[in-house]
This record gives sequence, structure tokens and C-alpha cells, in this order.
Amino acid sequence: MQRKKNKKISSHQGTGNKHVAPRTAEDYFAKSERFRDTWTRVEHAISKMRADNVSLQQASQAFGLNPRIVIRWGGSALRKRRNGQYVAKASDRLLRVLVIPTLEGLREIAVRDSRQASQLAEYWAAVQKYLETGDASALRKIRRKTITNADGKRVRLIKDLAELDRLGSAGVLSFESLYAKAA
Repeated sequence: MQRKKNKKISSHQGTGNKHVAPRTAEDYFAKSERFRDTWTRVEHAISKMRADNVSLQQASQAFGLNPRIVIRWGGSALRKRRNGQYVAKASDRLLRVLVIPTLEGLREIAVRDSRQASQLAEYWAAVQKYLETGDASALRKIRRKTITNADGKRVRLIKDLAELDRLGSAGVLSFESLYAKAA
């Protein structure tokens, strides 16, 4: 008589695993508020490494993280040098849930490309400059008219000054953070 061997299912499989990086907005919002806060700080640390050319240790410390956490969750955005130091890659595919203005108001979108996130940040800075000073030159310099979300769909950027004035005077455009609020 032959015995069947039971296959042990790894605890790292399945959608409920808390050790899997989010790949969609649904994955992100299914995580705990604590995880979402950590994830955002990991993204910020990697962005700081890239923008300010600081070490993993310095960037982690700036956002109150252990460097091992940054490596665990953001490792795909890092490269390890021969000397053992980590540096941020030129771009990454980490999920970011960001806020974008639409004709109906602010909307959260997920992007999986650091370059798309940077373009959206540049757009927000131009919108803020326009609303605060009336100077639309930064908005005119932005060539892209869309941001591609994590699903591959294009989301249109509002560049019509009358629409931006309407949204701004209605109090819809808030610049507290480009990053989505933990729901």
C-alpha cells in the first residue's frame, strides 16, 4: 500500500500573505494601515537615495526605518555594489498609490513606474505654482498629457487653466501630499 505524501503549502503563497509586496491598488488597500505607512516610507527612502545620492543607512534613518526593511520591500529598486553598499536604480517598478486631479475632483491612482510618479510630482508642482502665483509657465513646459496607471490605462492631466482655477477655488486641490491617504 502506497502512502500519498501531502504537499505542504508554503506560507508565502496566496493573496493573504503579508510578506508580498502590493502590485495593484486593491492589494495596497487590502494591507493594514501600518503596512501602508511602512510601504510609503520605503518608497520615500528609495526616492531620497536616488535624488540626493545618499546611502541606504542615511535614507532609512531619515524615514525611521531599519535598512533591512527597505531591502525587504524595496529590494527590486536597489542594486548591490561589489563593496556591499546598496544604491537606488535609475528607476523602479514599485507600486505607488498617488493622487491626481480630475474634472470630478481628486482621484487615487496606482502607478508602477517611478518615472510616472516623478512626472506626476512635476505636474503637481506646476499646478501649485500656477494656483499660488498665476504663473502657468511650468504647466506649459510639461509635455506629457497623460500618466499611465498600473493597469496600463492612461489618465489625462488637466492643463486647462480655467478648469484648474475652478477646482482650486472649489477647494478641491490640496497639496498636503501627492501620496494617497491610507483609507
